[in-house]
Amino acid sequence: MKTAIIHKDTVVKDPPLAKLLFSDTRMAPVWFIIRMYVGFSWLDAGWHKVIDTGAKTNYIIDGAGLYAFWQRIAADPVAPAKSVITYDWYNGFITFMVNNHWEGVFGKLIAFGETAVGLGLIFGAFVGIAAVGGAFMNLNFMLAGSASTNPVLLLLGFLLVLAWKTAGFIGIDRYLLPILGTPWRGRMLSSPAPKRPVATPLTT
Repeated sequence: MKTAIIHKDTVVKDPPLAKLLFSDTRMAPVWFIIRMYVGFSWLDAGWHKVIDTGAKTNYIIDGAGLYAFWQRIAADPVAPAKSVITYDWYNGFITFMVNNHWEGVFGKLIAFGETAVGLGLIFGAFVGIAAVGGAFMNLNFMLAGSASTNPVLLLLGFLLVLAWKTAGFIGIDRYLLPILGTPWRGRMLSSPAPKRPVATPLTT
């Protein structure tokens, strides 16, 4: 006779330190300060691109500023200098966009994307999604050879992603997330739990 082995799903609990840092609302003031720093950094960078109307520096009119940046980082270096971009596959990607003149689309995407990330973090709305978007842009800027503040913002962005449940507690997420049903069950969308039948004793 064969015995069937039933595998039960188990939940791996977070250690106490992780719960304190990423799930405890008492840490909300700390995440609020981090959000403000990262948010205003993105808003400042994005808004400057939005309002820049320079013929050779704009991002949202025809993307001339982004096109100039792409040309500079993708240019073949003069020996013994090394290429600004470390990875050949990323250099090829930038070269492809230069040759196909994608600067008009990506210029707007970067300018408005940076601004949106900044506003999302400042107001505490969809902090996790905003932090992911910011970290993705940081990663691309670093792959393009631009260090600047990107490593610090990337690290802080990762931390905000981990703390997505409480990072926006001092902000719109405190009310927005429960309405959407995550990470707490919202009153507006919740339904009462089904009542279990009450067992009645058998009488003879």
